[in-house]
Amino acid sequence: MAARSATSPTDPADAPDATAPDSGAAGGERPRRAGYRRLSVEQRREQLIEVALELFSSRPPEEVGLDDVAQAAGASRPLVYRYFAGGKQQLYEAALRSAAEELSSRFTVNGTGTPTEQLAEVLDGYFSFVAEHAAGYGALLRGGSVVETARTSAIVDEVRRVALKRTLRHLGVRSAGPRMTLLVRSWISVVEASALSWLDEGRQIPPESLRDWLVDEFVAMSAAAAVHDRQAARMLAGVLALERPDGPAAALVARLRALLPEELGTA
Repeated sequence: MAARSATSPTDPADAPDATAPDSGAAGGERPRRAGYRRLSVEQRREQLIEVALELFSSRPPEEVGLDDVAQAAGASRPLVYRYFAGGKQQLYEAALRSAAEELSSRFTVNGTGTPTEQLAEVLDGYFSFVAEHAAGYGALLRGGSVVETARTSAIVDEVRRVALKRTLRHLGVRSAGPRMTLLVRSWISVVEASALSWLDEGRQIPPESLRDWLVDEFVAMSAAAAVHDRQAARMLAGVLALERPDGPAAALVARLRALLPEELGTA
């Protein structure tokens, strides 16, 4: 195989069509294909992944062909195969992995604020990704496709493992027991389902309101878990000890007391 020129990393398929007649040719002139871009190998690969992600998530992946990806990217089917010799399945997995890496990068906080304020910051980043990449998010989390495999499921599971690990670390839990793990995983499932429903229902709920509701969900779920698990009880006590008197956790407790019958609310 001939070596690529070190000074020209661009893909030969991105070069102008050498068979097209030039402007001085006699007779009828065929128009050149519009939108030519000289892209490096990595740029072209990223472009194909981005286009594929949008297509795979805008309709069922089994209804998307390589010809669709090639046309949307302004490329040819052979060029797509050059980058993804495994065909659509390989391209689908690469698109999912791209979305997964971007989403995982949002599970970070700046380390300031109370625990619930930091949790809200993580959710802001999460819903920012969902809003910016609705198609990619849908492709990442909606299962049931005929192109779903053990590898694609592993990509999604890895996102959830990252979310679990970073949430536990954020809560100060170094080694989670089974109930503590179940608590956080259950809450992550609520966040995922809420985001998908939010998209399906046309984003009718303001994201800030949805974020605050999910923070309250975590506090309420933690309180229920604390009744049954000492580790969850210690975690919740530590979180509440760092909260401000006028913070989200205190506000939730106050609202719950207002909903209870008077004899229970003063107990």
